[in-house]
Amino acid sequence: MKKNQPAIALPNAADLTRHVHFSPKEGKIWLDEQRCVMQTMPALSSSRHEIIQSVGTERARSLYMRAGYRNGKVDAELARKSRPNANIEDLFLAGPQLHMLRGMVRVEPLVLELDLANKHFLMEHIWIDSYEVDICLAQTGVLAWPVCWNLLGYACGFSSNIMGFDILFKEVSCRGKGDNECRIIGKPVEAWDDAEDYQIFSSSDSLLDELLSIQAQVSQHSSNEEDERIFSTLVGESSIFKKMCALANKAATSQASVLLMGETGVGKEMIAKGIHLHSQRAEEAFVAFNCAAIPPDLLEAELFGVEKGAYTGATHSRPGRFERADKGTIFLDEVAELSARAQASLLRVLQEREFEPVGGTKTRTIDVRIIAATNEDLEAAVKAGKFRADLYYRLNVFPLFVPPLRERQDDIPLLVNYFIEKYERLYTKQTLGISDKAMSLLLSQPWPGNIRELENAIERGVILTEENQRITADSVLPALAGRQADLDDMEIEIDGLGQTTNNPVQSEEPASWIDTIFEQSLSIENVESALVNKAMELSGDNVSKAGRLLGLTRPAFAYRLKKLRAAE
Repeated sequence: MKKNQPAIALPNAADLTRHVHFSPKEGKIWLDEQRCVMQTMPALSSSRHEIIQSVGTERARSLYMRAGYRNGKVDAELARKSRPNANIEDLFLAGPQLHMLRGMVRVEPLVLELDLANKHFLMEHIWIDSYEVDICLAQTGVLAWPVCWNLLGYACGFSSNIMGFDILFKEVSCRGKGDNECRIIGKPVEAWDDAEDYQIFSSSDSLLDELLSIQAQVSQHSSNEEDERIFSTLVGESSIFKKMCALANKAATSQASVLLMGETGVGKEMIAKGIHLHSQRAEEAFVAFNCAAIPPDLLEAELFGVEKGAYTGATHSRPGRFERADKGTIFLDEVAELSARAQASLLRVLQEREFEPVGGTKTRTIDVRIIAATNEDLEAAVKAGKFRADLYYRLNVFPLFVPPLRERQDDIPLLVNYFIEKYERLYTKQTLGISDKAMSLLLSQPWPGNIRELENAIERGVILTEENQRITADSVLPALAGRQADLDDMEIEIDGLGQTTNNPVQSEEPASWIDTIFEQSLSIENVESALVNKAMELSGDNVSKAGRLLGLTRPAFAYRLKKLRAAE
């Protein structure tokens, strides 16, 4: 290869740069649906030096290469999205262009041979102004080995994802070790005689495994054993969640009736199961019953069983839920929906530990622990005469409030990952996880349906996502797919020439516009209506853009728009 060989021409990058968005008011930068950050070179240099000093050169190199590899895989998704109809060469060259867009390095491809059918790949290129070279030279000077670790991992990850087979790049010369240039060659792993480097991407670092193991052991010993047991069945790490779990653990060690209170979908049945599984009754039955799902005239038969001939159609005797739960636990969900007669029968079970089946003449004793749940205010129901006071006090021995998801925002990422793994197994599908934009959208929602609603969103996302693709915002919450501006108070896009554009709407209003308002005796409502309608006209009926023209958030503008439309 001659040193002065001309570089391969790169395609226009406008399709890539349009995916870069700055949201200053939100404090975020987006590359498509992935959140990015900007850091100064001195900060990167200092942190890299500390990592090398802490874990050694080889482990630091492995860390940076793996991080780059993951970054390359993410950018491969963006390349396919941006260039769906491009030939394989232009699609592949999006990688070097995204490298440059990120400000990491300027890439000059010299050789590029791609043949998917025969799994042939050969690329040789030069890295100019590598950020890794600059930070290493500034911190340590010339070293004895190549230093572009993150860039190398990126090249491997991007190329392997695009080509569909393993590609390994090696830095054959590097300015960081005193060479004239950073020159890189990439070939299929099988084409290298020494391909040990590729093992880095499929194995974890032994030191990190050791540190994580030690951390887990320390955490286990420093935590109260009672506080940990419930976590085997529940997902969450927020402080409010841990406090609730600590109380649930105490409830599990007792025989007292438990009353779970909380909004619909917060996971009250999961809490009940957790209490049962960590109680002395764990080996016995756990029977769940929804009191609102059965007609009132059939409630007693379902709860306490029925004797043959008790009523027309009762052709044989059958046990009720309480009898099936004998020695174990019964979970009564939506207990506020019990009829007055069923409430009286339940009170007798709580007081006397006995019941009679419908149509029966003999009393049966029972040993059952009751866990009840409600999303209503039972105390208010008692005052309103809808629920028996004596039953309420019997059930409310150990009250436990389950917090809504909006108060457990720190747990949303954990729950999202848990549900992704669950539905990947269910649908035998492998995704690349959830995008940062989608996660940001999930974190911004009020979730009136709580965990159940979140789980439904993730299941929908897994179903709609293609194999080995990332779950995007429009797949988890399709109703908000066209409202990207909702997440960004202001967006500044970068055009294909690398220039920033904000495209503010210029309005030339007369200097005497205030005088005109008073001269024409216009009301505030008239002025507001005119401003809202003009903003909608200028924005092409885009509510988010119209709101920004008037310095309003989308919800605030939408409220005014709805009010004006209703008055017309």
